[in-house]
Amino acid sequence: MSIPTLHDLHRPLGSTGLLVSPLGLGTVKLGRDQGVKYPNGFQIPDDDEARMLLKLARDLGINLIDTAPAYGRSEERLGPLLRGQRKDWVIVSKVGEEFADGLSRHDFSAAHTRLSVERSLQRLETDFIDLVLVHSDGNDLAILNDCEVYATLAELKAEGKIRGFGFSGKTVEGGLKALEQGDCAMVTYNLNEQTEKAVIDYAAAHGKAILVKKALASGHVCLSPGVDPVRASFELLFEHPGVASAIVGTINPLHLAHNVATVAQVLRSN
Repeated sequence: MSIPTLHDLHRPLGSTGLLVSPLGLGTVKLGRDQGVKYPNGFQIPDDDEARMLLKLARDLGINLIDTAPAYGRSEERLGPLLRGQRKDWVIVSKVGEEFADGLSRHDFSAAHTRLSVERSLQRLETDFIDLVLVHSDGNDLAILNDCEVYATLAELKAEGKIRGFGFSGKTVEGGLKALEQGDCAMVTYNLNEQTEKAVIDYAAAHGKAILVKKALASGHVCLSPGVDPVRASFELLFEHPGVASAIVGTINPLHLAHNVATVAQVLRSN
């Protein structure tokens, strides 16, 4: 029996011209184990384990990888781990949040935005990043209205250093505003939390891209006995035409394969 994959299920990322797998691999656990909200502790994988995980993801048809400067050493590890594979991956990174000594700090200035993207290019060993999202601190509208980050990302896109830009926010108002000028919003949407659905509705109507974070409620989803929470989660997501891809941050190969098989089943039965 063949293992289900996502190779033939890639879909447009809004109007960016990029095609992405309906599942993306989140890589916070490759670089950071402090200040993360998961129900269980974990050990950061070594290089061999990380390489095997990335190979499995690729073999399963995943081409979308999500990282950030705030994910500890994630970016600098991915650079060497993905050498020779640049054409195989759509890389998403972030700007605005830094994480050091167990603490986050935020900077949405033009200078820091440019510095952050240039540093990500070096760490990831690439000439361009497919998509860069603003890593919001929750003050979404203030960031978009009063800071230079979005205008600077638009400049970097014009320079060819990034292919698209958008916003990973925490409010409906922020998501809607971010999509007016940006290419993508990353929203929280799961069985427990659906307040940002209006952002997905807007994206679907305007040809914009949506990436979903916390699709499985960071491992916290609990349902009645006999209901598979993973399948129920993905059914919710993919019944909405606005959702391009969901980011899952597992480092467990069995969980990854199960997630892929479940998404493949859900999409093929739609």
